[in-house]
Amino acid sequence: MAGRGWGSDQGEDAAIGVSERSLFAPLPLPSPLLPDPGQAPLQADVAASVPVAETGRIVRVRRQISLTSLPRLRHSVNTAASLELDRGVAFLLVPVCLAIGAIGYFSLAAEPDFARPVAVVILTGICALVSRSWSKTHLCAMAALLCALGLLAAKVETWRAGTQMLGSEISTQVTGRVVSLDRMESGRIRLTIDVISTARPKLRYAPERVRLSARKIPADVTAGSLITGYAKLLPPTGPVRPDSYDFSFDSYFAGIGGSGFFLGNPKLVVSDDGDMPLSARISSSVEKAREGIADHIRASVGGAEGEIAAALIVGVRAGIPDEINEAMRRTGIYHIISISGLHMALVAGTIMGLLRGAFALFPDFSARRPVKKYAAAAALFSIAAYLIISGVVVAAERSFIMLAVMLIAVLFDRAALTMRNLAISAIAVIVVSPHEVVGPSFQMSFAATAALVGAYAGWADHRAGKARPPPPKRSMPGFLTRKFVLAATGLAMTSIIAGSATTLFAIWHFQRVSPLSLFANLAVMPIVTVVMFLAVASALLMPFGLDWPALYLMGKGLTMMIAISGWISERSPVDGVGLISQHSVLLVAIALVIATMATTWLRLAALPLALAGLLTVSDTRTPDVLISEDARLVALPIGGGELAVSRERPNEFTVDNWKRALTSETIVVPEVFDNSDGQFDVADAVDLPLGSPFYCSSGVCVARHMSGAIIAYVEDRKDTWKACGFAELIVINDATAYDACHNPLVLVITKRQLARKGSAAVFFDRQSATTPATISFAVDSPYRPWHTQRKYSREARGLAPFKKPEKPAANPQPPQ
Repeated sequence: MAGRGWGSDQGEDAAIGVSERSLFAPLPLPSPLLPDPGQAPLQADVAASVPVAETGRIVRVRRQISLTSLPRLRHSVNTAASLELDRGVAFLLVPVCLAIGAIGYFSLAAEPDFARPVAVVILTGICALVSRSWSKTHLCAMAALLCALGLLAAKVETWRAGTQMLGSEISTQVTGRVVSLDRMESGRIRLTIDVISTARPKLRYAPERVRLSARKIPADVTAGSLITGYAKLLPPTGPVRPDSYDFSFDSYFAGIGGSGFFLGNPKLVVSDDGDMPLSARISSSVEKAREGIADHIRASVGGAEGEIAAALIVGVRAGIPDEINEAMRRTGIYHIISISGLHMALVAGTIMGLLRGAFALFPDFSARRPVKKYAAAAALFSIAAYLIISGVVVAAERSFIMLAVMLIAVLFDRAALTMRNLAISAIAVIVVSPHEVVGPSFQMSFAATAALVGAYAGWADHRAGKARPPPPKRSMPGFLTRKFVLAATGLAMTSIIAGSATTLFAIWHFQRVSPLSLFANLAVMPIVTVVMFLAVASALLMPFGLDWPALYLMGKGLTMMIAISGWISERSPVDGVGLISQHSVLLVAIALVIATMATTWLRLAALPLALAGLLTVSDTRTPDVLISEDARLVALPIGGGELAVSRERPNEFTVDNWKRALTSETIVVPEVFDNSDGQFDVADAVDLPLGSPFYCSSGVCVARHMSGAIIAYVEDRKDTWKACGFAELIVINDATAYDACHNPLVLVITKRQLARKGSAAVFFDRQSATTPATISFAVDSPYRPWHTQRKYSREARGLAPFKKPEKPAANPQPPQ
């Protein structure tokens, strides 16, 4: 390969990053609107001839329409598709097909056995092998084979995880080995523990790993320590509402079989570390290093700045105050805290820059040695260490693989193709962790990166096709001004492109948008760049005890970042934006794939798909009532941005999610009336105005929806009959309850139903008062492996809560 831009070694500064498009000579593509000069004129050309007297715009439009014939359009599409295949788009679509297969598996209504995915893989493989002589059929068969492989990979991961999930809440003595510990902002310590044994009672199906919080732990407890304590264990929870994030799904693939808290302070158990497996010892060593570095950073920087600095260097985010987290989410800069491509690139660039500068001090050595390869090898080692020490997350994995491919390309004097790097990293992540495909981290990370790579590659092609005169000589102020404007423009475009690519995914997963993210990113990104340079410097100087100046300056930079994010957050006009339709996100995702991977005029096919996705964003109905899976909380919007809830102290996390989904700003707690004061009786519910919050009396809480429907919340099944005469929806917080109304127009939901099927969304028919309400549950049956534990709880079996027997008095008095 010869020539600059083709990967040849033109000294140490040869360009290693080129666009895929530059690897192929530009070929003239026949437009569907113009005739092909190499073909004989078609009949449409003859019909397009017009008298000389007919002139004007109508004639020109008629001529263009007549030239656009179906055969010419088909020929143009085939030619463009052939060029796309020559440019390697087939390889770029490999992770797309794998992701489709993985998403298809996780969307199945029932769990398939191994025989079916294997049979599909074998069948599609045979079809791909037989159809090698027919190129188009072969491509379709290969796409089907890749989809089948993605489905099989997801099935294998599910089988490999096999997490033993806790079925019901229980209190027991837990003895286990600490895997990791996080100090939360509330002051509690969250521990991930590998369970060794349980007692009082001994669990027959104990989970292998649990996550427990404690008020206080012994000072010498670290990763690898053996501890014991009496704890309350809770099964993993499901989605807080239908179509929202499933926490039991995440727990299953993370290996967490239960969560809870210690009822007292756990105690340290002295044990021989020689009994630990090698993998556990390596993991505990890494965690101890992370804990030590995080504690050192917190002690040196202090405050919220120290917590953010620890998050940037070692990926520990539990201690960041909630108000700062919320401010960064509202301003769209929370990606700064999540270790991803920005951090990896800054680390690699800083290491390479420092080493290249150091080698430049020795010109004789640099002239004889490939110092750029030495710098690339050191940068590769640095980002590998950064990946391990910061915790392996999807965004960091993707960034590491991309940068590793680029740095390895430098070592072997090859061109680094960025879009192919993205495809390689996506393939690696999907093969290793297919479940990440349905998560927000994978989708938003790869969407933003693909949009940036595609946009800047297209801009590079545009600039390459234009002849540019040499830049005029400028004064120093003019030169600096130009550089500043270019840097600000680059940051703005990066924020706009990445934000546009991820907006719908953020709304789908989190029901929130950051309208001022552009200004926030422009303001803080220069600070973050300096902060990350100081983070690298502090990491290099930390073993020598000389890191305090870098950490001090890093803390000051983070103080500025916190102040800017807080100031912009207070002025952010919009946060929660409600629900959007799933097919709109799907259409936009397909449009994004086409727009970023196509290099010919075929990319125009993304426009109608993107437009269709945007036009159908609101094509979904907002629930009228939301019910939690433990039947303890019912909520409904009552107008004016208010959300009425059935409890005085509702779960904060659940309510925040519901507020964003229902576009509500404030909550209205119920008003409780004494039975004896006569101010309110449940029978008065029929006289309540539309949009009334919950009023509680005689064991029943009633509210009235804006549609006129009356909702009743009952704690004891014995009080259900009181609401049967007027309520359209009755929620009973009693697992032993049943439908006592026997009225098809009254929807009765019991605690047992919610325990088995998860949280619920209720929809009223606003056109007809005689049509019963419809309900949608978060968990469908038959259960998938991450939901199987739901059928074992006491509530799911229709049993009352377990009550401890009362202890007899210590000194009973004899009867008189």
